Amino acid sequence: MESGELAGALERLDQVTRDLREKCPWDREQDARSIVPHTVEEAYELAEAAREGDDAAMRDELGDVLFQVVFLSLLLEERGEGDLAGIAKQLTTKLIRRHPHVYPPEESEAGRDIETADDVRRQWDEIKRDVEGRSSEKDWRKPALPALIYANKVQWKLDPEERPANAGAANPDLDRAEEEVGRMLWEAVAEARRRGVDPELALRAVAERHAEGLQK
Repeated sequence: MESGELAGALERLDQVTRDLREKCPWDREQDARSIVPHTVEEAYELAEAAREGDDAAMRDELGDVLFQVVFLSLLLEERGEGDLAGIAKQLTTKLIRRHPHVYPPEESEAGRDIETADDVRRQWDEIKRDVEGRSSEKDWRKPALPALIYANKVQWKLDPEERPANAGAANPDLDRAEEEVGRMLWEAVAEARRRGVDPELALRAVAERHAEGLQK
């Protein structure tokens, strides 16, 4: 795709989003709080399309997620707190800063020893901590995350040297592994129901207890 074609498509999407915000009664009533639940839903639908390897569904869901980004950026613009161009520039700067092995700073040899995906992830964390100052628990802890995602994140923080950069990527029998782990999680949910326990709250509580040790 040529840059002009991409720019034209994004400009058209931006204009349609502005038209909807101005002329559609439903879109006019929305704010960030009302829209973000839809953003989360679209992200899960995209994840499902990716899991199933459905390229047509991925194209559709990626479009839905992209609209969420453009719409939320417009809401920021209306409040004078940013716009889509500014968000794109900020993201580009952050990506370059966090990938010195691809974009080395001038007169720097940073990134020369980066050879694996695990090396990249460790460097990523070091840059967030040492360069961006994101060293406190509150900088990464996201209470709104579902308990299973949050527990996975806490375990990564507890075991930074051994965690996989891309869970399951090197597993030659990934489908079987997913089936077995899924069965274990299913049984855990069943056990929670038998005991009258909410599995989401139970896992969340355990993950938070483990996360407390990371604050010290």
